[in-house]
Amino acid sequence: MSKEAKLKFKAGSFDIIEHGDHVLCSVSGKKILLSDLKYWNVELQEAYYSPEEVAKKFLNE
Repeated sequence: MSKEAKLKFKAGSFDIIEHGDHVLCSVSGKKILLSDLKYWNVELQEAYYSPEEVAKKFLNE
């Protein structure tokens, strides 16, 4: 069964607040398995699926 995790993003790592197997990309809504999670923003506490979503987020603001 798939469950969304709740994370606290830190510089270079994250803490698991609520266990699960994935988080959602804040731009695309795509599921990101925790084992594949590489991109996030500490200040905004958001996860991103790939560098493309990071670019979309910050080029649109």
